[in-house]
Amino acid sequence: MDRTVWLILRSTLFATGLILSTLIYAPLTLLTFPFGYVRRYRFVSQWSRFNLWWLAVTCRLKHEVEGLENIPDRPAVVLVKHQSAWETLALQRLFVPQVWVIKRELLWIPFFGWGLAMLRPIAVNRRAAHRAVKQVVEQARQRLECGCSVIIFPEGTRVAPGERKRYLPGGALLAKRSGYPIVPVAHNAGEFWPRRGFIKRPGTISLVIGPTIDAAGRDTAEVNRLAEQWIEGQVARLSTGCHEGRKERERRAREGACSVENS
Repeated sequence: MDRTVWLILRSTLFATGLILSTLIYAPLTLLTFPFGYVRRYRFVSQWSRFNLWWLAVTCRLKHEVEGLENIPDRPAVVLVKHQSAWETLALQRLFVPQVWVIKRELLWIPFFGWGLAMLRPIAVNRRAAHRAVKQVVEQARQRLECGCSVIIFPEGTRVAPGERKRYLPGGALLAKRSGYPIVPVAHNAGEFWPRRGFIKRPGTISLVIGPTIDAAGRDTAEVNRLAEQWIEGQVARLSTGCHEGRKERERRAREGACSVENS
């Protein structure tokens, strides 16, 4: 069977499991409301654990993590490159517990939005840019003081591999005013699970957790610049390695095909 057809079939199988698990978990999540946030989070995060496992089974898409020793033993402001939906699953297992800064429209999605709302996200109106930054800082500071790390996508939206957008200052400003450190995170998920693509390509996603960035004694612009430089540098490194690995696999496949034809 043609490889593209296989990829479509595998991706369809994964999507089916993702949808069914969401339909099951979302209503059950509503029942966890009487429990404390940590218990509620642990229950909801099983959804992401299942779907990461299901992704590996159906699409043969796994992942590896570098820099686990850089995760601090206290809450942090986590700035992450946003390339696909994959990182929203994977990060739930690395920074526990956590809350996200998201666009408020996500809460309007049936079932998925219900479950998301139970995780106390910081939902912002991106059209009100100035008020959104103020809202992020005020609410995120409260979440940090309650023991939750705050996940922020500094570019504000998913960005395709090889592209970049302006890093918004909200995360750096939050770190500056709250006193909590920034943890930069880079990955190459978009190479395998495109931001608007249905097909998931087999392989191993690489995610790197960087050293913490202390905002004390630095202005917001400098903190933001340091985070951006580290993240973009790592993304470029991971992307180059991914492309080289893909070329090597294609070369071996061609050589294998030639060997079969000559035998």
